[in-house]
Amino acid sequence: MPVEPPSSAWLFPPADSADDHGVVGVGADLDPGTLLTAYRSGLFPMPVREDGAVAWWSPDPRGVLRPADVRVSRSLRRSQRRYEVRVDTAFDEVLEACADPKRPRRWIDARMVAAYTELHRLGWAHSVEAWDDEGLAGGLYGVGLGGLFAGESMFHQRTDASKVALLGLVDLLGTSGPRLVDVQWSTPHLAGLGATELQRDVYLAMLPTLTSATGPDWAAAAN
Repeated sequence: MPVEPPSSAWLFPPADSADDHGVVGVGADLDPGTLLTAYRSGLFPMPVREDGAVAWWSPDPRGVLRPADVRVSRSLRRSQRRYEVRVDTAFDEVLEACADPKRPRRWIDARMVAAYTELHRLGWAHSVEAWDDEGLAGGLYGVGLGGLFAGESMFHQRTDASKVALLGLVDLLGTSGPRLVDVQWSTPHLAGLGATELQRDVYLAMLPTLTSATGPDWAAAAN
């Protein structure tokens, strides 16, 4: 079972008070209690300035992926056979790959790495990985809160590896009960897999049911 950290010392503004860019506020810290409070409130962190100031985001609309809506092409089905999906066997390596400074629009700095490493230690942050004969081929990481998986970032070293990891996540979540993958902003890449968008008020209304639902057994999936 995940370990509940001390409560956050910060009080966030309501998620529906975000500005036109989706920013609710700037500042606070990245302690485990602060991060969990944010996700449970419909927010997520992302640095916005070179000095490392962290903004808390609640975009409208919100990119989401419902497990029941996932679309798998014939070519992606073939790719699935090339990879083995594992859970939480290489969290540090996935996080490091997602934070690679050579990646365009890189936003995962050392503080974010430390924060999610600690969330993983406490049992809240997880990685889903695609492996082949050459090793770790791709993966993703995020935060599991009941039936909600708040996706943070993904990477691939070989064709379709991150997509296969995402399909592995969807399989793990299943479709029995409230289930949703929060992808923050939808992209053509994710839309091709079935991602769509929800208005902010709809997403926020769903959150209590999602986060209080019984989620997947992450510990069992990692064995």
